[in-house]
Amino acid sequence: MLKSNMKIGVIGAGYVGLTAAACLAEVGHHVCCADNDLTKLERLNRDEMPVFEPHLGDLVARNRGEGRLEFGLPEQVITDCQALFICVGTPLGDSGEVDLSAVDAVASLIVRMAQGYRIVIQKSTVPVGSCRKLAESLQKSAADGRRNGLSPHWDVVANPEFL
Repeated sequence: MLKSNMKIGVIGAGYVGLTAAACLAEVGHHVCCADNDLTKLERLNRDEMPVFEPHLGDLVARNRGEGRLEFGLPEQVITDCQALFICVGTPLGDSGEVDLSAVDAVASLIVRMAQGYRIVIQKSTVPVGSCRKLAESLQKSAADGRRNGLSPHWDVVANPEFL
């Protein structure tokens, strides 16, 4: 099994985020999975799964028990982790366009909370060109002064949801 000193953050504990977090922990990474839904976090900390995926509950319970998987709020994950997977919802609006407001909110939070270098990995279901838009959103938030005077240091990576 891989031994890793890098802490990986997964923001969004829905189907995609929770599955990614459990699998990354299973191969040996220390993973912090975050969500704004406190009820969901309480359930996850009791090893109760909010989604169905065969064997996911076993992976979560084993990796929580072995200290490789923990759950918390996005602010904690952004502060503590060097690699950040964005796995938030991107629903379709009435006009058929993808609503990227949750991705933008995470980008703004990253700019406010992260100190030092971060790898920002876009895993939410998004249209082509969204990584470029995410990088621009990070830059814009930093330029707007929401970075506590620190210069931004990040790379943005695409990791499609079902890859």
